[in-house]
Amino acid sequence: MRPVDVVIACHTPDRPVGRAVASVLSGNGDLADVTVVCHNTPVEDIASAISPDHRNRVRLVEHRDVHRSASGPFNAGIDSSTSPFVAIMGSDDMLMPGAVASWLTVHRRTGADMVLTRLALGTAAHGVPTPAVRILHHGAADLVRDRLAYRSAPLGLMDRSMLHRSGARLVEGRTVGGDVAMVTRLMATETTAYDAWGPPYVIGEDAHDRVTLVRRPIREQLGFFPDLLDADWFTRLDRSARAAIGTKLLRIHVFGAVFYRADPGVWTQDERTGLAAITATVLDRAPRCHRPLSRADRDLLDACLDPQIPAPVLIAAARRRRRHGRISTLVPRQLSALGHREAPLRFMAASLGVRWLPRIAGIAHRSGATR
Repeated sequence: MRPVDVVIACHTPDRPVGRAVASVLSGNGDLADVTVVCHNTPVEDIASAISPDHRNRVRLVEHRDVHRSASGPFNAGIDSSTSPFVAIMGSDDMLMPGAVASWLTVHRRTGADMVLTRLALGTAAHGVPTPAVRILHHGAADLVRDRLAYRSAPLGLMDRSMLHRSGARLVEGRTVGGDVAMVTRLMATETTAYDAWGPPYVIGEDAHDRVTLVRRPIREQLGFFPDLLDADWFTRLDRSARAAIGTKLLRIHVFGAVFYRADPGVWTQDERTGLAAITATVLDRAPRCHRPLSRADRDLLDACLDPQIPAPVLIAAARRRRRHGRISTLVPRQLSALGHREAPLRFMAASLGVRWLPRIAGIAHRSGATR
């Protein structure tokens, strides 16, 4: 048994699950085993999509439930694992060679129970700049100072004994956001580190049937908010941690839900009422989370809170906040928040560091190796 069990959930052999398996075993197989959980699909169908060279290294588990989300099969794979550490992985995704070794190195250095992996989109060179951590900080990460709340999935290394002790699990039955409460809880309450310099986990762009890409009623789209905001662990957090989580919920999930609903006809009175109620709940549970938002963000926030504002005005506000580089997107409504770590200027500077510094360091390393 190797120290890490990478759990891959797959619901159809049409997904590139064979590529995902190969990325673990070919580039990380000295330290990682693979469990593929076949979700509502016969084991033999998924096995046929895996290279014969790899099948004897893969543990295939069949899991059946009534949900489309991957939370159930991921939980089943973690529950059945006996390795000291586990990691979850989408069947469309890949691990770059050496990623698992890098996670374990960070764990040994920091003692972290969870090591968040660096992410890339499509290719290893296309880094994802979230979370916008302190890139030169090498110790354990902090939810607030390292803006960890912007990581919405528990991708990376997790100590299985910690998961058992904490009882943290993915929420089954959520069509969207079943992983958000789990990863946010762990980052807020357990020792967490970020592997800023290691090889990335690459998010695949092959699939066109991801359940998270389907537009749903707003109460369903943001239905996972109570998993965080009403949880005992959330209410026990200090004010700054609750505010940091609230800022992220507004920026990424609420504002994102509006932006991708650009048809005024979608915004029925029921949808607007739901949006207003959910947004108000965030402000109530996470006081002052709106303070570092840009002027354009605040304009959109005002529109979200008022169902009587016409839908075209709401949609226009969502578009304006994405016109980056303008004063309205760079400066908070409250100038005293200009230097806040969540305010646009500091946030964007940190994001650029996460995106570019590991790449620059990799180029420098390769250049030195060839001299």
